[in-house]
Amino acid sequence: MNKIIFTEEFCQPENLHPFTLTRQMQDIRVGILTIREKWEMILELPSFDKKEDDYKDMGRSVNLDEAAADGSCFMIHGNLLPTPKLIKAVKKLKNGEFISTGSGNGIIYRFSKNEIQDKYKIKVGRSFNFLDEIYTIEYPWDIFKLNDFAIRQDFVLLTSGKKSAKISKTNNVTRPSQVFIEKGAKVTHSIINASTGPVYIGKNAEVMEGCIIRGPFAMGENSCLKMGTKVYGATSLGPQCVLGGEIKNSMLFGFSNKAHDGYLGDSVIGEWCNLGAGTTNSNIKNNASDVRVWTPHGELNAGKKCGVMMGDYSRTAVGTLINTGTVVGVNCNVFGNGLTPKNIPSFSWGSEGVTRYSFDKAMADIEDWKKLKGRSLGDEEKKVLKYIYDNY
Repeated sequence: MNKIIFTEEFCQPENLHPFTLTRQMQDIRVGILTIREKWEMILELPSFDKKEDDYKDMGRSVNLDEAAADGSCFMIHGNLLPTPKLIKAVKKLKNGEFISTGSGNGIIYRFSKNEIQDKYKIKVGRSFNFLDEIYTIEYPWDIFKLNDFAIRQDFVLLTSGKKSAKISKTNNVTRPSQVFIEKGAKVTHSIINASTGPVYIGKNAEVMEGCIIRGPFAMGENSCLKMGTKVYGATSLGPQCVLGGEIKNSMLFGFSNKAHDGYLGDSVIGEWCNLGAGTTNSNIKNNASDVRVWTPHGELNAGKKCGVMMGDYSRTAVGTLINTGTVVGVNCNVFGNGLTPKNIPSFSWGSEGVTRYSFDKAMADIEDWKKLKGRSLGDEEKKVLKYIYDNY
């Protein structure tokens, strides 16, 4: 069986803190789909993860020798987005060949058991330099900066050869050919402007009355825009998200809520997060200078606009004011007076990061939030969270 093997090796996943604390790079959502889902759909192959001998090795993690035992493998960097030209080059590869960038860095390899030297190494021969533009997610702000591009790519992938559900006449729609509504979705009494980019409404999603949407925009299965929500592109919601208030150029990975008034801009929100009513973030400094953002290797320049990067399972209290370029770790309960600090460590209780959640209390709270969406906390999740709690 041919397959895809994703690898984080040489991709520096730590630079995508806090999102790679709880997931592989290939499971980051950008556009409509995760990076994994994009490659699986385009190549029509199942995917696995190269064992990295760390706490994120789970059920689908494999060594190279076992992966190649029954077919050919495409080993792909986990932070690499597919493009039509890149896919064309991939499909031309033969076993023992690889694609490299103009600077000579290998990014995609094809191999079989004949190229395996040991469970960690493959023998490669011919390389092909790919000189067209490549798109990679290297830092958290790349997710919202590439979201416009990714929504347009995914829109074509998901809608090609398919017919949209009928758009209700109660809506005011500009360029309806660029609006696609999946089966079971409800969209009524709203304004949708797809002249600036496509609009994708997922299966059984709901756009309530009075919403104003400016593409590119995508919402996943069973997600909801509450009444009067204002959305500027490029914005994406994963599955089972709830959105209200005003949002611009942001990504919610999935199962997260910003259900009430307040502003969210140029931001990335992980899974199972909840922004309390009135939570608002700053995305540009008062002096219009570049935004510096905390990373594990020191502060880096994220450009003129950058809001909040919030890790999975984190929550804010009512009326929380989030500083420009703030990084919130995994499973934080953020509350306090005034603007938040720029870096809130994982498992913080309060925005100052001085007090920590107890682990058992943290797990109980996650379980309660998951029950609200008909889910439960799995053993693999607990294992990952315990490692983060003990080591970060």
